Amino acid sequence: MSSYTRREFTKLALGALPAAGLITTAHPLLAAAKPNSKFAGVQIGLNVPYSFASPTMSGDDVLKSCVQLGISAVELRTQPVEAFLGAPAKLVSPKSAIVPAGAADANAKDLREWRESVSMDRAREFRKKYDEGGVLIEVVKVDGIFKMSDKELDYIFTLAKTLGARALSTEISKSDDDHKRVGQFADKHKLMIGYHGHATTAPDHWEKAFALAKYNGANVDIGHFVAGDHCSPVPFI
Repeated sequence: MSSYTRREFTKLALGALPAAGLITTAHPLLAAAKPNSKFAGVQIGLNVPYSFASPTMSGDDVLKSCVQLGISAVELRTQPVEAFLGAPAKLVSPKSAIVPAGAADANAKDLREWRESVSMDRAREFRKKYDEGGVLIEVVKVDGIFKMSDKELDYIFTLAKTLGARALSTEISKSDDDHKRVGQFADKHKLMIGYHGHATTAPDHWEKAFALAKYNGANVDIGHFVAGDHCSPVPFI
């Protein structure tokens, strides 16, 4: 068996790249390898499109970027999905967008009416794209869930299940009533909802939510947990 120095091996590897390119071009199946970001049994993913710093990114562009990076699972925000489903652009603007109060109220009303009437057919099409690309929609991230009507809550849980998600996520509330109400819908649909904590969120905040519904859960931001509680999150998890 031959042996090589690191420098010799690097030269050989670089020299092989053009040939590898020819193989990929000649064999489309090799070029279409599915992404895989599971390591030692742990699935690594991204919160998208947030992680790409492009809140108005389309679902197709999110998928393309994930495949290029080899990411095989995502926490997907609703904005690119609802844009694909046909919601007017002004109604699915990112959470960070600045909208005058009057317009925000009108948009919320229009979005509620749109959600209460939309079909899940396009959502199945959206999921098919991601399935074929090898990217799992593990979690659906929802903004403003505590202000939703009952019909909207049914819609958002149905949407998540249609997309193949195993959970919803949303920012944690300061109100037990919020967690109780949304938790009732989580229990109804038998789909976990993880409340996302920040540096001001302590274990007892989540534990109160856990007591209010079987499918209430925690979306633990480890950085925030350590910064706020000054201890390891492992015992809590």
